[in-house]
Amino acid sequence: MLSVNEQALDIFNDIFEYPEDYNAAAHELDNGARIVDAGVSVEGGYRAGRVFTDICLGGLAEINFTMGQIKGIPMPFIEVSTDFPAIACLGAQKAGWTVKVGNYFAMGSGPARALSLKPKHTYEVIGYEDECDTAVICLESDHLPNGEVMQKIAESCKVDVANTCAIVAPTSSIVGSIQVAGRCVETAVYKLNELGFDTRKIISGFGTAPIPPVRGPKLAMGVTNDATIYHGQISLTMKAPEIKDYLEKIPSCTSQGYGKPFNEIFKEAGYDFYKIDTSLFSPAEVIINELSEGVIYRVGGVNPEVTLKSFGLQ
Repeated sequence: MLSVNEQALDIFNDIFEYPEDYNAAAHELDNGARIVDAGVSVEGGYRAGRVFTDICLGGLAEINFTMGQIKGIPMPFIEVSTDFPAIACLGAQKAGWTVKVGNYFAMGSGPARALSLKPKHTYEVIGYEDECDTAVICLESDHLPNGEVMQKIAESCKVDVANTCAIVAPTSSIVGSIQVAGRCVETAVYKLNELGFDTRKIISGFGTAPIPPVRGPKLAMGVTNDATIYHGQISLTMKAPEIKDYLEKIPSCTSQGYGKPFNEIFKEAGYDFYKIDTSLFSPAEVIINELSEGVIYRVGGVNPEVTLKSFGLQ
């Protein structure tokens, strides 16, 4: 059986051993837990961003960068492909673990979730559960976790704290921008899962999204989400003729909040997430190649105007 933690550990070990090659910093705590700082007190960069995204996907994806354009404006793009979309995206990458210990708070994602089963329902619907004596977690936070935090993570994963590894970067950082844009395929798989579709029928996924500029802590969350909401383009290959019943609900343009930068929507909602239509968190455009009937579907479309407005370029 594929172990997302075992796959990710090999990647983590390299950046932990040679952090200077990634503009990162490595720390071993008194309890033996290992931490890589990829953007809290260091600059990070594209290499660290690739590693963060790779670890987050449990080592089951290919991540590349390219230079593209939005209405003639040059913009870096991330490309993500995986042949294990349900496991990589839902079983690992999904930010399904709120790590809160004392005053410490972080959004947790990555392979460790497949040991802690957070949330359990996700693993029930994809039929996956990891078995590994090491837990590797990705933390979206502007602070590094202390020993107490890592101990709690270890307990949830049922591993020794000395076998617990974390890579950390704030949303408002180069690595933060890269890893959130790198969730482009995940948003499509996640949306289908939320609609009740059996994501195990997805054979492969390929996605691209612009890597947003770093615009500061107050705007970071909105800007990074807008990269996929308004400009994420995803291609899925599957054997599931019933997908035709889900098509219209997949893209972000079906959401009530669609059409404005996320930070404007968030402000209008009184900064209350629960007032935001969750269907907004979807890719802009999706192409589906359904193999059993040999058909291709296309839904949605990119919105360069809102993308550039969010990025501060229009």
